[in-house]
Order: sequence, then C-alpha cells, then structure tokens
Amino acid sequence: MQRERNTDIPDHEVLRSRLRHVRWIGGGSGAGKSTIARRLASRHGLRLYATDDAMSDHARRSTPADCPFLNEFMAMDMDERWVHRSPETMLETFHWFRGEGFVQVVEDLLHLPRDSGVIVEGFRLLPHLVKPLLDVPGHAVWLLPTPAFRRAAFESRGSLWAIAGKTSDPEQALRNLLERDRMFTDRLYDEAKRLELDIIEVDTTTTEDDLAGRVTEMFGL
Repeated sequence: MQRERNTDIPDHEVLRSRLRHVRWIGGGSGAGKSTIARRLASRHGLRLYATDDAMSDHARRSTPADCPFLNEFMAMDMDERWVHRSPETMLETFHWFRGEGFVQVVEDLLHLPRDSGVIVEGFRLLPHLVKPLLDVPGHAVWLLPTPAFRRAAFESRGSLWAIAGKTSDPEQALRNLLERDRMFTDRLYDEAKRLELDIIEVDTTTTEDDLAGRVTEMFGL
C-alpha cells in the first residue's frame, strides 16, 4: 500500500536523534555504492535501504509543486531527455540532482524499524541534504568514481547502453550521459569538501575489498 505523504517532517535536531542509527553512502553513478552497502549490511547485520529502488514510489508520492523538475522530465520523450539537450542542461535540470524526492527518502527512513542499524545508499544523497541529519559526521561517505572506472563498471554490468540504446542516437546520448555524470561527480566532490564530509575517490586500481575495508573503518563497524 502506498504511504500517504507526511508533511510534518521533524526539525533537524529531532531528525539527527531519530536517524543516528543510519549510515549514508552517496556518490557518483557506477562507484560501487550498492555493492559496498550490500556487503556491509550482510556482514554487520544492518538493514539496507537503496534509494534507487524507491524512485518510482517517490515519483508517485510527489506532486508537480513538490517536484517541478521531475514533472518536466516525465513529460519528455527519450530523445528530449538524453540527445537534444546539453550535458550542462541535463545536469542542472535533473530532478534527483536537484534534491527532489529527498523528503520521501527521509520519510521512509523514519518508518523503518529501529531495532538495527541502517545503511542507506544512492546517488540521490546529496551532501548538503545529508549533513544536517548527521548525529555523527563520520557516518556518511561519498564514493567518487573516475570516468574510466565509471565506464568500466557500466560495461561490466552490461548497462552501458541501457538508457542511451532507447534513443534515436545512442552514441550521442551516451556521450551526454557520461559527461553529465562526470560533472555531477565533480560537484559532489566540491560540495563534500566544502562541508568537510568524507569522500573516497574510486579509480580502476581500487578493489572491492579495499573499498569495503575503508568504508567499514570510516563507519566504525
């Protein structure tokens, strides 16, 4: 059953207390967020909340007034979304990059049982939105992939053309998507640094074991 939108989200001080059992893994697409979150959740008995899995539900729970960029995006066809616009425009107008739907993420986390810790992961966890919710600053990290790592990750998953292949010009769409994601990752780096939040830069020499170990240590697990 779809949960009704809660318009009475507590203030940040209350939220920090109610979400102190949550650890946050944000970052750029293809950085290994989901893999590391699943691994840590399994190893340490934590509940996993993947924001990507909730995107459709969050879109249904939103209104045009809440999420104007989402509303505009939904009205576009695939070429309008990924071929005909510049990567800069795609970056500036992409609804999840604008923080739309983050309220629904918080609502979901507040409804989860608090009998165990929670790892929440996804590119939608923007540093400026997460920081006010942190009871412990070290309970959040952003994984930032190099362009080479991102492309290799998508190729290994077989998802490199998943979006671009649905357009009339897949090669242009892919170039646009990869450039948009590169700029988004750069933005996350600058924002996390400015807010003095933890980051890990992920390149093609980074192994899954190394990355899991570093995040585990940062989270004090």
